[in-house]
Amino acid sequence: MQRLRIGVDLGGSKIEALAMDERGTELLRRRVATPRGDYVATVAAVAALVSDLEQQLGGQGTVGVGTPGAIAPANGRIKNANSVCLNGRPLREDLQTALRRAVRIANDADCFALSEASDGAAAGAASVFGVIVGTGTGGGIVLGGELLGGPNAIAGEWGHNPLPWPRDDERPGARCYCGRQGCIETWLSGPALEREYRQDTGIELTAAAIAQRDRDAEPAAVAVLDQYSDRMARSLATVINILDPECIVLGGGVGNIERLYRDVPRCWGRYVFSDRVDTRLLQPKFGDSSGVRGAARLWDERL
Repeated sequence: MQRLRIGVDLGGSKIEALAMDERGTELLRRRVATPRGDYVATVAAVAALVSDLEQQLGGQGTVGVGTPGAIAPANGRIKNANSVCLNGRPLREDLQTALRRAVRIANDADCFALSEASDGAAAGAASVFGVIVGTGTGGGIVLGGELLGGPNAIAGEWGHNPLPWPRDDERPGARCYCGRQGCIETWLSGPALEREYRQDTGIELTAAAIAQRDRDAEPAAVAVLDQYSDRMARSLATVINILDPECIVLGGGVGNIERLYRDVPRCWGRYVFSDRVDTRLLQPKFGDSSGVRGAARLWDERL
């Protein structure tokens, strides 16, 4: 019977499952819509996806799951998830019951960072900060090929620090779902970028459409993304000042904006406490697939 490594990316709008062999070769992928706000149906959907992969491939495998939020060490339940139906739930235990095997769970940004540090854009780097900037703003840290966890299970959660070096017109900032104001997430997420453009122009556009208008040299879009690049540079400079990573990999929908890889490193030298900055800002090798690949890698022997 074929031995599989199965990863599941449990997102707010979709659940994606991937089966790889032990060499990391992708074998089969499935995706379904997430049952919004329905915890019981979400657990069932994950179990059904895993079962479908195994039946199609004629094998069984380990299962790793990337989720929003994290498992609280104190009680084993999910915390800090923006898919709020998961919060306070014993997700790992319920999935283990449904799948009749042990399941490993990590934050989706941790899974992204692990994937890109293992065989992605940052393969071989000693220290990697993986960033997801999309609906929210998350991060994960990989040191020497291993995920950094921490006693509070929040390593890498840079999005819920305040925007560094705020200008007067940036105070106090928008209210975050965590209950505070001015979090980095409220400035750098995809919805935050869209909000800034809407406030400046009165026009409702997606982040991707704003990026296209920037490429077309529309003055409003150029101004918004100039400002956005500086805010991201400030925010990542604090990460560099504390962690000093060899690489930062930028994922999520906003990570598809090409100009960030040019402009953010140009800006962050103003804020990093060093005479020069040799940290590299990289595009992910596996894009949106990194999260599910990293989830499958949660069963790597070194972890």
